[in-house]
Amino acid sequence: MKMRRMDREVKDEDKIREMLEHAQVVHIGMVDNGRPYVVPMHYGYQYENGVLVLYTHGAKEGRKCDVIAKNPQVFIEIETDVSDVSGGEIPCNYGSSYASIMGEGEAEIVTDTARKIEALQILMQTQTKREFVITQPMTENVQVFRIVVPHITVKCRPSMN
Repeated sequence: MKMRRMDREVKDEDKIREMLEHAQVVHIGMVDNGRPYVVPMHYGYQYENGVLVLYTHGAKEGRKCDVIAKNPQVFIEIETDVSDVSGGEIPCNYGSSYASIMGEGEAEIVTDTARKIEALQILMQTQTKREFVITQPMTENVQVFRIVVPHITVKCRPSMN
């Protein structure tokens, strides 16, 4: 993906990790019978060498599961630090400060219990900043998704405050 506003591009991996830690929700775009379908979900992540791996969880059945089983290609979007930028008396000068992460990826349903436990631990660590013990019975009633995003684009328009 080519970024139009290269002056806002973020490449620093520490800054990207900080954004991933601060944000709470990923929007996952899918295609369901030729129509767009987007789901917001809490996530856990691993980020190494520019490759982002997200872990999400949800019900064991439903539209999301059906769509991913048919077409694992997804598009992810994460935003954080969104706030208004005043344009004063000039409407065209209004905007927002923000940080965003986007990319194309592939989703899979995790079925192996050990991998589900690891994914749920990562998710809980990201969301709560705490470590939890996840047991096999805890994994039985949830579906875990692993989304690999081999290349992301990251933008930031910092607040001028």
